[in-house]
Amino acid sequence: MIIKFKASQSIDIPVPEQKVPIQHYLRQPKRLVNALADQTRLEQLDKDCFRLKMRPLHFMMLTIQPTVDMRVWASANGTIHLKSESCEIRGVEYINQRFALNLIGILEPQQINKTTHLKGKANLEVKVELPPPLWLTPQPILETTGNGLLKSVLMTIKQRLTHHLLADYRQWACDETQESLYNEQKSLLSPNSQAV
Repeated sequence: MIIKFKASQSIDIPVPEQKVPIQHYLRQPKRLVNALADQTRLEQLDKDCFRLKMRPLHFMMLTIQPTVDMRVWASANGTIHLKSESCEIRGVEYINQRFALNLIGILEPQQINKTTHLKGKANLEVKVELPPPLWLTPQPILETTGNGLLKSVLMTIKQRLTHHLLADYRQWACDETQESLYNEQKSLLSPNSQAV
């Protein structure tokens, strides 16, 4: 029995203004990925590809732990794009061979009444062939449970994004400002900059 689950989640985060605009921060997708996921569950595969080991998910009588490879990149205006490349289910080989996950997300800075907002949307879709013991479960119950599970995954991502991203951006902007001041002072104090 093949079944499909879907969930979507929108986000709108007002960004408190810092000395360095959020668009500069967003051009570094790795920082966003770090804000989304616990460092112990994340591995960088190349410049813009990351492997995320998700927390174990409980569906009916199954416990599965998806590992998702995601491509995350930024366009010139600071818009972040996220797309799943592949997925592996560890621990349940039957499901692993019959499982497809598709995650697409976008996060873009927009000016609304002189305030920058990060607006985004994520769509998550899973297609899976269920093992025979679950075939007796009515399809509406399976769909409601599966869709609810995906919704909770996206909600967790949204909460992490809302809390961790702004905190990391604030810290990054502060560090960038201090570094800029330090470099400015250094160039003023260097012997080459003094008049002879």
